[in-house]
Amino acid sequence: MILPKVRDPRFVTIRRGGTLTDADHRLLALWAASCAEHVLGLFESVRPADPRPRRAIEHARAWTRGEVTMMQARAAGGHAMGAARDLRGAARHAAYAAGQAGAVAHVAAHELGAAAYAIKAARAAAPEGRGEAAGRLECQWQREQLPEAIRELVLDDQRLRNDLCWSVFDAVPDVPDVSAER
Repeated sequence: MILPKVRDPRFVTIRRGGTLTDADHRLLALWAASCAEHVLGLFESVRPADPRPRRAIEHARAWTRGEVTMMQARAAGGHAMGAARDLRGAARHAAYAAGQAGAVAHVAAHELGAAAYAIKAARAAAPEGRGEAAGRLECQWQREQLPEAIRELVLDDQRLRNDLCWSVFDAVPDVPDVSAER
């Protein structure tokens, strides 16, 4: 369970009574898609003929461009999660990451699910004894991909929901803002 019992209004769109702008919702979906795509090969190496996780990532991005509806993106996310059901390890986590990315169109807070499952996939794919280090590297890579407009929102969300997300965000310090140094 990666979602809190009480929804954070920062992840609820303004039109639904929260504070999340549509622009930031789209950025969350794009970031989640990038997180999932970064580990997608771990699924595709096991099930190269199954397009469901890749399709969920594509639908997440298409939703941000207005090319598919929220329902279509969410359904694609559900199908990606279905692709994970009979798998174990890295491939399963990678498919779940894609499914979470597809679901961001419906519930923005799934953005952290995509990231957390991608970290779990990286950990599971690592050689024996290197899982924690691989997870830290994946988390660092994800944080480097964060658009400035949503950076603090996501980093705060990681702090608040880390326990719900298997503590995968624990061991990685915040990435310094290098744009201010230029």
